[in-house]
Amino acid sequence: MDAARAGGASCGVLLRQLEYLVALARERHFARAAAACHVSQPSLSAAIRKLERELDVPLVRRGRRFAGLTPEGERVLLWAHRILADADALRQDLSKMREGLSGTLRMGAIPTALTAASLLTTPFCERYPHVRVLLTSLSSREITRRLAEFEIDMAMTYLDDEEEFGEVHPLYEERYLLLTPSDGELAERRVARWAEVAALPLCLLAPEMRNRRILDANFRQAGAVAVPAIETDTVSALFAHVATHRWSSVIAHAWLHMFGVPEGMRVVRLERAAREPRVGLVLAGTGPESVMARALLDLARDLDLREVFDRLTRDHLA
Repeated sequence: MDAARAGGASCGVLLRQLEYLVALARERHFARAAAACHVSQPSLSAAIRKLERELDVPLVRRGRRFAGLTPEGERVLLWAHRILADADALRQDLSKMREGLSGTLRMGAIPTALTAASLLTTPFCERYPHVRVLLTSLSSREITRRLAEFEIDMAMTYLDDEEEFGEVHPLYEERYLLLTPSDGELAERRVARWAEVAALPLCLLAPEMRNRRILDANFRQAGAVAVPAIETDTVSALFAHVATHRWSSVIAHAWLHMFGVPEGMRVVRLERAAREPRVGLVLAGTGPESVMARALLDLARDLDLREVFDRLTRDHLA
């Protein structure tokens, strides 16, 4: 074997060792990490021990079961995330030069933006037919963590002061509507007030979700507190409940793109909140740049999601 081939083989072994370490840190269990990497547990354990010998530091606290990483292991884990992301970016760049864009775009999205993601991912896949998109529903805090650790390439989330991101590209402002039974007491209103809505039988998203925290702030500003009878962590479950005509809800106008207005329900414009949160695409801003993430950003600039959702809202209100 010549020097170049030996170096390539050595590099491949190192990348596998780093992948195993990342999986172990994520799963916090040797057997689950091995399953995630599609190898046997002895193979994963042996590879990590070999990495420890090569670096001459202990990486894993071992007892009867996985007990966490050592301080040296935590430092190596940071480098592992960066090195694996660099390697992935290199493959994407070379693939684009060779045969056009190909590979997998790892994208996260807050649950309330998932309904809008298809407006980006569908034309993206049409433009780049060799690309796959892995779209994962994540909380805004989980998005921040995964971007920092290079576990996702980009995300669609709220752009506010609750989380900090490196590179930000706004897409639209989230506007709110009352979704209520057609025979409800506010169904004929041109504009409903937040305090009035708080008194209705409500189904809302759960308190740990960013959307709910925004709504609660709007209710407080109106001097009211909403106490929903039903709370859920998915938009689809929310629509399933209001479709029974028993509940009303406050929805983001972007949700109309996927769910529309259920039969027997009506949307009513809510008085404008003091602040309408922006939703956009975010990148980590540090480390290697994903070629595919940049390509999706370029496509997003050609789309006007703000006008798409505003027009959809006008149609339903009419």
